[in-house]
Amino acid sequence: QVQLVESGGGSVQAGGSLRLSCAASGYTGSIQCMAWLRQAPGKEREGVAAMSNGGRTSYSDSVKGRFTISRDLAKNTLYLQMNSLKPEDTAMYYCAATPGGISSGGACYLGPYGRNYWGKGTLVTISS
Repeated sequence: QVQLVESGGGSVQAGGSLRLSCAASGYTGSIQCMAWLRQAPGKEREGVAAMSNGGRTSYSDSVKGRFTISRDLAKNTLYLQMNSLKPEDTAMYYCAATPGGISSGGACYLGPYGRNYWGKGTLVTISS
């Protein structure tokens, strides 16, 4: 089992910045890819940014150039630096970890049932 705990969400004005963190614990040896996804009210969950174990990254078109995904292997923590935030970035942000590979558009491919993990999310609210 892998546990993921997000933090760093909050409320900021448009143009501001936030850094999200995702602390991973448990048996992480099977994880090949980690990602940030978000879900706005009334919308489907969408990929934002992903990073493979090998360090490859992918981003959704809507955040390219504004968001940066990174990790600290020693701390088993994934980060999402979000700059130039817009009201449309308002959403619940989730961390995910899967044994699948990285896909385009800021997501990871899912592995077998029961081997994909999600955190409970952290809320980001951007005011205009």
